[in-house]
Amino acid sequence: MLALEGVWKNYRLGAFGTRELTAVRDVSLRVGPGEVVSLIGQSGSGKTTIGRMVLGLAAPTRGRITFDGVPVAGLRGRALRRYHRQVQGVFQDPFSTFNPVFKADRVFALVRDGFFRSVPAARWRQRVEAALEGVRLEPADVLDKYPHQLSGGQLQRMLIARALLLDIRLLVADEIISMLDASTRIDVLNLLGELKATGLGVLFVTHDLALGTYISDQTVILRAGEVVEAGPTEAIFTNPQHEYTRDLLAAVPHLHRRWDEPVK
Repeated sequence: MLALEGVWKNYRLGAFGTRELTAVRDVSLRVGPGEVVSLIGQSGSGKTTIGRMVLGLAAPTRGRITFDGVPVAGLRGRALRRYHRQVQGVFQDPFSTFNPVFKADRVFALVRDGFFRSVPAARWRQRVEAALEGVRLEPADVLDKYPHQLSGGQLQRMLIARALLLDIRLLVADEIISMLDASTRIDVLNLLGELKATGLGVLFVTHDLALGTYISDQTVILRAGEVVEAGPTEAIFTNPQHEYTRDLLAAVPHLHRRWDEPVK
């Protein structure tokens, strides 16, 4: 389904573009149907840049990103719209996605205007309600409400419902639970697990190793834009081969030990 092959991304810096920053270097990975691949790394490791390139929001400097064998970087116009009917992203801060002036369900109206103009209003309402129920939201609780009247977890699930209205095959989930409280995080993770069971592929971008362990089949560890370790999640976390991965695992807090107790 999704394949990245030797992908690089360089940015020009400075007033005249005389300096160059390499944000992503020689990254290769794959996401298949019904598979969750966690992209894990510290802030600035290139995770979000990779997500943006997968979504067609930025083009790779070198290398190829393909979906079903078709290069993503070359898509334009109708071809790009068709791609976005299959591949969508949900990002870290749900509040920034919603315009506080409009009711939150306007995000569904924008999907209808862009992709389903011929669908009658009553039928569209039924589709929206079904999508909301699919992400464990009660339509009466969230429709016709303004963003400030809803919680972060409700807004994030509304964004996932918006993506599901397009019958997507791949979801780029970029730090989608980092701003949510602990109980809501589990709800969203369990929801992703349910969607995975239906065949949805997920590129799960996170800096949190515990969350990556919980949800993913495959794990890719990034450092300074470069893959330092990749493989089945269980193998990565039980027998890490790279020193950086071991350092990340050692930094994970342990609930059974106080912060001031020495590590044994």
